[in-house]
Amino acid sequence: MVDKVPIEELEEAMYNIVKEYSGKKKFKPGDLTKEMIAQFGEDRVTKKECKDALKELIDSGRLVYGYYGGTSVELPHVEGAAKDI
Repeated sequence: MVDKVPIEELEEAMYNIVKEYSGKKKFKPGDLTKEMIAQFGEDRVTKKECKDALKELIDSGRLVYGYYGGTSVELPHVEGAAKDI
């Protein structure tokens, strides 16, 4: 029996890949799921688990949906006048 990837690890991997490619490539939710399955293997990660992990990232505000030219997953944008706290 192969161990499943914990959802927290899946969330972190998704966040890191979006962060790494920020400004270079936009990931559609389905592309991000395919990337996670390729990274961890079909026997360790399901599409539903990827969807659940992505939902947690969106709900927590770590990632947001973008809609320019289609739905994509992105880091939250910081407005130019916003001050770092």
